[in-house]
Amino acid sequence: MTMMKLAACGVLLACAPAMAQPVQPASTTPVATNSLAARPVTAVMVQAPSAVTNGSMLQSNSEVWLSLDHELTSKKTKVGAAIPMSVSRDVMLGNYVVIPRGTPAKGHISYRTGKGAFGKSAKMEFDLDSIELPGRSVPVTGHYRIEGQGNTGAAVGAVVAVGVFGAFVTGHSATAAQGSEWKASTKEPLAITVAS
Repeated sequence: MTMMKLAACGVLLACAPAMAQPVQPASTTPVATNSLAARPVTAVMVQAPSAVTNGSMLQSNSEVWLSLDHELTSKKTKVGAAIPMSVSRDVMLGNYVVIPRGTPAKGHISYRTGKGAFGKSAKMEFDLDSIELPGRSVPVTGHYRIEGQGNTGAAVGAVVAVGVFGAFVTGHSATAAQGSEWKASTKEPLAITVAS
């Protein structure tokens, strides 16, 4: 206990000079200051944006956001099924829209399990494949996994309460909402032609 009192006194003594500083009286006359004149101005070098011309390229691995046109659920889909999507945000190069919002895109289901007994949830994986520009398909990449919520707690409770009938308690389907956004990346550079 004595050590704690000594430590507390030491802290107070260390802080005493900071707390014992005299207070300057406030000036009642206004003082005009020019804070900009007091500081030197430093110029910052910036690179001018490059002009977009015919032959400019949208680099590979450029970010493209796609959204689902319809709800995706493990109840109603099979492996290999096409997924209709669309570009949800304009893809820009400089001040130019290279891939406009609303451009059709597609993906496919690459893996799926159904919900199962004893609270097992469904699982589904899908890949983002391409963006469909007029006259050209642009390959993209993106891989996602969705899982339904498990229902294991209810299954265990049902087994304890009614025995084998707990097998009838199932998990939930894997779902992704209509309009949900998924990030894709372009697989190759895309040459730009500027409309005149």
